[in-house]
Amino acid sequence: MSGQQKHRIQVPDGLRDVLLEFSIAYLLEQPGDVIDYAVEFFSKLQENRKTTMITSNEPVSPDESIMSHEEEPLVNRYASRRKSVFAETYDPENDDDDDGARAIFPKTDEQRARLCDSVKNILLFRSLDKEQMNEVLDAMFEKKVKAKDYIIKQGDDGDNFYVIESGVYKAYVGEDQKHIHTYENSGSFGELALLYNMPRAATIQAETEGQLWAMDRQTFRRILLKSAFRKRKMYEALLDAVPMLKTLQNYERMNLADALIPQTYSKGERIIKQGDVADGMYFIEDGKVSIRIQQDVGEVEISNLEKGQYFGELALVTHRPRAASAYAVDNVKVAFLDVDAFERLLGPCMDLMKRNIGDYESQLVKIFGSKNNISDIR
Repeated sequence: MSGQQKHRIQVPDGLRDVLLEFSIAYLLEQPGDVIDYAVEFFSKLQENRKTTMITSNEPVSPDESIMSHEEEPLVNRYASRRKSVFAETYDPENDDDDDGARAIFPKTDEQRARLCDSVKNILLFRSLDKEQMNEVLDAMFEKKVKAKDYIIKQGDDGDNFYVIESGVYKAYVGEDQKHIHTYENSGSFGELALLYNMPRAATIQAETEGQLWAMDRQTFRRILLKSAFRKRKMYEALLDAVPMLKTLQNYERMNLADALIPQTYSKGERIIKQGDVADGMYFIEDGKVSIRIQQDVGEVEISNLEKGQYFGELALVTHRPRAASAYAVDNVKVAFLDVDAFERLLGPCMDLMKRNIGDYESQLVKIFGSKNNISDIR
């Protein structure tokens, strides 16, 4: 047997489908720990398989309820499917069409402001940076509805994803159209049929007049999945360059990458303020950041940080107010890690960060000449 034949591995269709479904679920929910999430996901899949006594590989009609993301974990809604249909599977890794035609629907300032308010709490969009969010806003179009209008019908092909601006909408499932959920002036629906290229799993009917924002299938999948994929790859590369994080296991860095939130600051803008309560720490993606301490003569710069470095962690370790302020030297992109994720994900790095406190104070002594001069900033 040749070396080429010996190492050729045939991936079974069933394995490919299950892993693809898990990957999409993970990208959508972005949980804190990938291992815990995988255990829960496959345990539910196995439990449902035993309950429904599925003995073949044929697709099973979806019976999940359409609920808002905040109310029901996504895994509960499709764990009953043994095998999903991906006739139009989207592969973000092989999509290099960055300059292709994009859907743009012109909007007035008033319309854009209303749309921004409607999407700000949509869980699906939480990982988008400013540029990606603008692409989302450009791609959405208004849809006005009247009472008793059907927005989507169970069994139909999926065409659009919807965000609610106003109105009351009810979701029904099954042949008897059992009422399972009511949306009141907020929320979103219609994402599952677009992601899985499956028929609509429920009927959504307007109870009152209302206003929706819609996005077509291809734009929705490209923005959502490609941005999630790029965010993971970009932040993994960023975190790999941080010496402090070398103590983390690979899956721990992956969890950390998923928890980071992109933020941008203009030249001269203050990022954190000395004396404030700490809400998180920052990893620098691009640009330079000036760290300054307030003294009698004004603010004095104590360090200048660049891409791959981080700041804001000491206040989280000591549980004290910010010891210094941070300013954008030029246009800066940072990855923000909030305090809850910090405590959950960076436990293995805590000893190193505590040691950094001593290095930080030594640096201040060199600048100001005495610990007495800096005792009031901690």
